[in-house]
Amino acid sequence: MANKSKVERPTKRSEYEIQYATNDAIKGWRDLVATTRGPLVDAWDFLTRTPLEVTPFNYPLKGELGTVRRNGVEFERWQHKPTLKGSARIWFYVDGQTVYLEQVHTSHPNQTK
Repeated sequence: MANKSKVERPTKRSEYEIQYATNDAIKGWRDLVATTRGPLVDAWDFLTRTPLEVTPFNYPLKGELGTVRRNGVEFERWQHKPTLKGSARIWFYVDGQTVYLEQVHTSHPNQTK
């Protein structure tokens, strides 16, 4: 009998890989999976295919929140809303073909209220 472990979804060469940038993002993602599974699957598909497309639910943050610095490099910080009416938010940045989940909020983050 084969070892039972989850098979990761493969990505096409043109798609983006998703990685965690922080431990808080890991916890937030797990919480969202538990509460918003269906829309989160759609968010995964969007972020692996077109993370830099501006839509009503995916856009760069502005002002002080508009950039994030990692390892001495500055990146544009984006926000993705898994649902248009819900308050969950995913903050991420893109480096090459990788989407880094920086912060995952189950409710509207105080910084953007």
